[in-house]
Amino acid sequence: MLSWPVYLKIFTALLAIVDPIGSVPVFISLTDNQEKSERYRTASIAAITMAAVLIGACLFGNSVLNMFGISIASFRVGGGILLLLVAVSMFHAKRSRQTPEEVIEASERGGLAVVPLAVPLLSGPGAISTMIIYSAQGQGPAHIAILAAGSILLGVIVWVSLRLAVPIGNILGRTGINIVTRLMSLLLAAIAVEFIVGGLGKLLPGLLSSP
Repeated sequence: MLSWPVYLKIFTALLAIVDPIGSVPVFISLTDNQEKSERYRTASIAAITMAAVLIGACLFGNSVLNMFGISIASFRVGGGILLLLVAVSMFHAKRSRQTPEEVIEASERGGLAVVPLAVPLLSGPGAISTMIIYSAQGQGPAHIAILAAGSILLGVIVWVSLRLAVPIGNILGRTGINIVTRLMSLLLAAIAVEFIVGGLGKLLPGLLSSP
């Protein structure tokens, strides 16, 4: 197990990436034609799916990397670059992570809760790679259980945010939501740099050593 401050840092990082408040405008837009009860059901399915995806990444992510012969250090560098790109996108208030074609197809199939809300809006490549990286930093069932519990807690926060999407949107407005998203992007950028530096330190030990 890691120390509790580290687990708090992991949860904060995932919260910044998922950004439940930043998802509110997209959720309102995608569920605009739904009744209140249907919108609540969509929020529940999206939150549960997001938590399940993160738990799956925690349980099986490292096995997938090993299967393809990818070291965790290389994945830290790649994941850090990806997170940095996500942070830049969030800073410019560009929240959507799906193509217009995906939105249209999901609308026609009635599967908005899973695609694009849960994946890739909430649990996209950035969140999945972050979970894989952090799951490799500890060992034992307790470490995995704490990460899984954090994913479930994050799912509850997402569920509450989406159920209250309309009131939150009315209170904060687009400007307020963008401010929250930009603050989250700064935190995410710092985490991304930490991933990149840590990965390079493992791949190129002499690079960061003092002369």
